[in-house]
Amino acid sequence: MSGVSDRIETLAERARRDRETFEPPPDPPDEEAAMRYLTEGVGDVVALYIEARTGERVRFDDAEFVLLERALNDWFELYAACYGSDLDAAFTVREVAELVVETHSIREAALLLTRIPERDQRESWRHPDD
Repeated sequence: MSGVSDRIETLAERARRDRETFEPPPDPPDEEAAMRYLTEGVGDVVALYIEARTGERVRFDDAEFVLLERALNDWFELYAACYGSDLDAAFTVREVAELVVETHSIREAALLLTRIPERDQRESWRHPDD
């Protein structure tokens, strides 16, 4: 798989930029923004990890793993902030990927890992087709 390092650096840069430009919602939750951080952030990290691990079995070096997991956790923290919650995320890419594969849902994996949104916020969070 060529360009894995470049893709990791791009994800890390996007996460850093998202973190720096983030403005908390004035009236949480901002579910649309939360889902964007999950799908376009966490989901992109998980997709790259799964692609690398199931395709050519790419081995990430330590620096690449640090960048990937920092990006992943930055996006989880932004996801939580969209619900008005503080989260000190320290998830591994592997545990998130395994949950996504098991549940077939990035939203369900996020809920299991973060417990966000809280129970009283979940009705509006769930899509009718879930």
